[in-house]
Amino acid sequence: MTMTGQCLCGAVSYTIEGDLQMCGVCHCKNCQRQAGSSYSVLFAVADNQIEISGDLTTYDDHADSGNVVQRHFCGTCGSPVKTSLPTQPGMTYIKAGTLDDTSVLHPQIHFWTSSKQSWVEIDPNVPQMEGNPG
Repeated sequence: MTMTGQCLCGAVSYTIEGDLQMCGVCHCKNCQRQAGSSYSVLFAVADNQIEISGDLTTYDDHADSGNVVQRHFCGTCGSPVKTSLPTQPGMTYIKAGTLDDTSVLHPQIHFWTSSKQSWVEIDPNVPQMEGNPG
């Protein structure tokens, strides 16, 4: 399977070859702030599955654990594109809203539900974690 995506202005684009490793929804406050929304939908691919064109700007955020969360975004339009975790080398998390065709996405888990916004309803058939996935 080949998937493509881009930021709002098109200055950053990507191509992914192969299947997604996972798809999830994060409700942590930092993802809410970075997304400017109630949560962040993301999917994981191995680094060798993705080719990115264009320049990304990086912000080093910190999780509650103190671990670094590298948030990469387009420096022109500000669209969040991907997240990297130095504690998980070889894995890239792509912001789902940047994908050209989102029909392949089916969130398998919701995490950080302890900080989800009160009006957000989650399908009870989808697993939920109050904190960080193990």
